[in-house]
This record gives sequence, C-alpha cells and structure tokens, in this order.
Amino acid sequence: MAKIVSLKEAVAENVRDGDTVAMEGFTHLIPYAAGHEVIRQGKKDLFLIRMTPDILYDQLIGVGAARGMKFSWGGNPGVGSLHRFRDAVENQWPRPLEIEEHSHAAMANAYEAGAANLPFAALRGYIGADLPKVNPNIKSVTCPFTGEVLAAVPAIRPDVTIIHALRADRKGNVLLEGIVGVQKEAVLAAKRSIVTVEEIVDELDPPSPNSVVLPSWAVTAVAEVPGGAFPSYAQGYYPRSNAFYIAWDEIARDRDSFLKWIDENVMQAGPDDFAGHAKKVA
Repeated sequence: MAKIVSLKEAVAENVRDGDTVAMEGFTHLIPYAAGHEVIRQGKKDLFLIRMTPDILYDQLIGVGAARGMKFSWGGNPGVGSLHRFRDAVENQWPRPLEIEEHSHAAMANAYEAGAANLPFAALRGYIGADLPKVNPNIKSVTCPFTGEVLAAVPAIRPDVTIIHALRADRKGNVLLEGIVGVQKEAVLAAKRSIVTVEEIVDELDPPSPNSVVLPSWAVTAVAEVPGGAFPSYAQGYYPRSNAFYIAWDEIARDRDSFLKWIDENVMQAGPDDFAGHAKKVA
C-alpha cells in the first residue's frame, strides 16, 4: 500500500545505488522534481530506462549518476541533441555510458510484459531494421501455432519506477489524465514505485474516458510536489515551458555551464519548493 511521504523520504527509501530506474512520462508529466532529488542525494551507478530520454536524463547522465541507459529515442525535443548524453557516449565524460537502443513499440511491449510478469515481449517489428545487428537483446521467436517469426525483447522490470501524476487521494490512489504514455505499465512492472503529484485531495474526481487510476496497492510512495513536472507540462495545472527546452541547448552544451546550472538549481535547491525553482528558471 502506498505511503504518503516527503519527496526526500520517498527517494531515500526507494532508490538505491546500482538500481535499474525508469522515469516515464511522454512529453506530459515528466518527473523532474524526483529526478533532481535523485541527483541531490548522490545516487550512483543507476541503469536508466526511458522511452524518450530528454533533459531530465541529460542531467542525470551529466552528473555521473548513470552507468547505462535503455531507450528508444534520445534528444531535446524540438531543439536538437542532448549534449551531456553525447559527451558521455562519445568522450566517456563524466563516465562511460552503456546504451541499449530499441524502437518505441519494443519498449512499450517490454513494459507491458514486465507488468504481466512475463519474461519477454513478442512483437511484429524490426523487419528490415539494423538495430538487431547492434543490440543482442533483440532476438526472434517462432510462433508455435502459425510458424510466424516474431521479434522478441526482454521484459522491462525496473527496481524502481518514478512518475509524476496530477492528483492522489489520502489513501494513495493516483489519477493520471491527458497523455499518459507507459506510466501505468512502468509502475506495475517495477518492484517499487514513487509517484509525485500536483496535489493530494480528499477524493479523486470521477475518471474521464482518457484517464488512468493507479490503485494504492500498486504504488510504494506518493509525494505531493506542486510543479513537479516542470519544464514539461501537467494538464490543467501549467503549460510546457518551450523556452526552457530552447535554453537548455546552450546550458548543457558546455561542461562548466552545465555543472554551474546543476549546482545553482539542483544542489542548492530544496525538495520542498520545486514550484519555486520552476518560477525561477521559467
């Protein structure tokens, strides 16, 4: 059953050095506040998983928290490269980074397999693609009923999944609405989970047709963190900060300017006022 705790406590109790960590959110509800707390607490040797690593994973890679990453697309969306990601791959700074690249479809299916406690996912994909030549975790299986050859990838089973959501009630049930990506599957596939939310309410709104409710029994920890998805957006709370994504290109391009930004905006900031951080850098 979910415990309602502070963000600091949630990360301290559930993210451990060497863990496989998934932080999901597709354009919407990316868990930046939680990622910053992971950096502040000095977690290390993490194997990161994310369908679309963008600025948040650029930050985690740039501070040396990551030993590797499984992903299906990496970049600063609408802007260009992730410079800290590139520096780690091309120059091993601040440390070498193991990478495992997949397609979006394979990642989504692998999360679903993990949520169903299956060992692997089978899909129609990778036909004519070059990724199987460089990724030994893309294999093939033959259907015992039709003889069709299908692609197969290992199930994703994170040690901990971290997501941001809109609301939770006081029992720890969590509501997501809008673009929800693979958050549900990523939480159900994980051994432990942290959900940050915009607010904790007495009762959740009746779910709309495009919503997901994660029951309290599926979640380990819930922390109230207003603004916790900034600079991504939270439907009904605040818009995406396109200006920040543009600004990040220059901030992260140079090692010194990146480290200065991390020191001023993450290390010297506190987990209890992420909304204040968002106003400062917006």
